[in-house]
Amino acid sequence: MTEPLYRRLLGPDYALLPGAIQDMHDVHDSLTAHGFARIERGTGPVVGLLGWLFGFPPAGENVAVTVVFTTTPRHEVWDRSFAGRRFYSTQELGTGRREGLLIERFGPMAFAMAVTVRDGKLHLNLSGGWCLGVPLPSFALPKIEVFEHDGDDRFNFHVDLALPMLGRLVRYRGWLVPEASGGG
Repeated sequence: MTEPLYRRLLGPDYALLPGAIQDMHDVHDSLTAHGFARIERGTGPVVGLLGWLFGFPPAGENVAVTVVFTTTPRHEVWDRSFAGRRFYSTQELGTGRREGLLIERFGPMAFAMAVTVRDGKLHLNLSGGWCLGVPLPSFALPKIEVFEHDGDDRFNFHVDLALPMLGRLVRYRGWLVPEASGGG
């Protein structure tokens, strides 16, 4: 990869992002960032089981967060650790009819998202998903609210995932600072 993933996804709109967001996405080899988050989990046995399967962290306030972003020739690996509880995903450019979209994979699940910049925030908007290569019907897709913004001159994130008829799976929001900027 010659340019970082999000620069390729956004093209000229990348320049519209605040510096703290650009710094977090300018990954050429690897980048480690540290911060804190507030985590909320949904309730109920099915939601609990799904949260466990995906490896989502338990609920908590001021939870220490470390994210290691690593690039490979094909994708970025996001290795997230919330107070030592890790979960991974990979992100890559979509191809074919998904060209121009971000594809994020969590084990057998994959989701296609449009990446946009609005009001100085980076937004991810779900456009489809599949499990083991089989497309998920629209009624089975999660409802997401995912955006990144600049606050206090640092990278802030907001991730809220809910499932139809089951409600919230997880919501986590907080901030990160790259190690090179004195994070930790």
